Amino acid sequence: MASADLREELTCSICLSIYTDPVTLTCGHNFCQDCIDSVLDAQESSRLYICPDCREQFKDRPALRKNTTLCNIAERYRITQPEQEQTGIFCTYCDSSVPAVKTCLQCETSMCGNHLMKHNKTVEHTLVLPNTSLGNRACSAHQKFLNYYCYVDSVCFCARCLSAEHSGHQVQSLDEASEKKKDKLRNVLKKLTSKKEEAEKEVQSLQEYRREVQEKAAGIAESITALFRNIRRQLEDLEKNTLSDVSRQEEKASRSVSDLIQQLEIKKDELSGKMRHIEELCNVSDPVTVLQEQESDRDDFYDKENREKDDKKVHDGGDLEEGLIFEKVYTGLSGILTDLYTGVYTQAAADILLDANTAGNTLSKTMMGVKGGIYVQEPIDLLLDVNTASNNIHISDDLKTASWSKINPNRPETPERFQYPQVVTTRGLSSGRCYWEVETSDSWTWRVGMCYPSMEKKGDQSYIGDNNKSWCLRLYNNMYSVLHDNIEIMLSHKTCPRLRIYLDYEAGQLSFYELCDPVRHLHTFTATFTEPLHAGFRLHKAWARITAFKY
Repeated sequence: MASADLREELTCSICLSIYTDPVTLTCGHNFCQDCIDSVLDAQESSRLYICPDCREQFKDRPALRKNTTLCNIAERYRITQPEQEQTGIFCTYCDSSVPAVKTCLQCETSMCGNHLMKHNKTVEHTLVLPNTSLGNRACSAHQKFLNYYCYVDSVCFCARCLSAEHSGHQVQSLDEASEKKKDKLRNVLKKLTSKKEEAEKEVQSLQEYRREVQEKAAGIAESITALFRNIRRQLEDLEKNTLSDVSRQEEKASRSVSDLIQQLEIKKDELSGKMRHIEELCNVSDPVTVLQEQESDRDDFYDKENREKDDKKVHDGGDLEEGLIFEKVYTGLSGILTDLYTGVYTQAAADILLDANTAGNTLSKTMMGVKGGIYVQEPIDLLLDVNTASNNIHISDDLKTASWSKINPNRPETPERFQYPQVVTTRGLSSGRCYWEVETSDSWTWRVGMCYPSMEKKGDQSYIGDNNKSWCLRLYNNMYSVLHDNIEIMLSHKTCPRLRIYLDYEAGQLSFYELCDPVRHLHTFTATFTEPLHAGFRLHKAWARITAFKY
């Protein structure tokens, strides 16, 4: 009884045999290693692993740990009871439970080694490995040993059935029929083996493909992670730099306004003193004393001209360069999108990115809804109008470069043609925000700016900047100045040949920047624009070229 209980404890629930190389699942149940590997392999396609005993589920294939103690116990039990492990059939003639080694089909008995030797010395019967199903070895009609097989009826039968029930049928002895069937089975086995090998190859191929997909997915995931990490870093740098510019401009504006406030406070004190003095004079009864104060009755101590100068100082030094700030933001974002589109990042990531142009348009439309944002459409060429060019101006074939020339092309005299060496663009700008960039010569004299189409084309006031319908930046003796309505304000020395002119039509701002590193703000005009503005040049022994335009 104890032996049977021990055997039950040492039996694998999958193969119902004594454990071979037992392993333990994390739930605590034991199985033969080959048995549980087969079960887990079968469950692998569903991605859900289940313990055959307790039905516990595992999302990942459970790790198998060898049970060394159980393995040793099973081996010792197998050594002490080897035959019982194989068959569980005991000798018919022994009083105790002695494992049988053979079963006689004629005698329908199972024998141990000792009784088998005695049996072999007496008769020659058919011996097989120990088997409990002896009943199917005898003919059901005559209870005789089965000798033949009928191919017509597909049954085994005894010698007495041969003449009675299977006369004229195709009949063979059991051994012959068995060998014939074994040959067929071998052919089937051969085909199945071939199909199994094909299936194994297919499984191996699919497993290899799965590994490739997993590796590719891991590579793409890594590339995407690096891509967005890089984008976040660039966005953070752009945000940091832009906010730093805003803070720097705010500090500059505050400092300029604070200085003006201090100056005005001084003027207020002076005005208060002046008022007290006048009040005292008004209370003096001696007319001679009153009349001798000849300057006391002047009220232009702080006149309109002074106020306008102070207002201009506030504007020049205290206004935030909002257009430039948002232009820097857009330029930085465009650079990031351009890097994506031109394949700076890995091809794996580029394969799954959205089209950068679409992303750029979406970004631009989003920015349009933000206060101060710049809505950028597809670039539109800003071209020079030959019909306005004077005979001293040569225009390039692409209508973007103007240069001073001694050669007179004898253009026809028209009302829109300038008398002096000037030219303006064909396109007028009457709404929104835009900028255009220009490259200029390093020496001599030029003017770059914008004007109304109604500006005079002939006479002394037809120069850009010398009338109230034009605004310009001037270079003379390597010094910058700005002009409007023939009023000139000196600025600073020229440092690089590239300029940007930024227009916010509705806000009434026209700004000039020098595109050095960093970008340098030169001046901002403030006006209420009433006509479309055309870009224009005035050149003397100089040239200028429009290099970019965004609207």
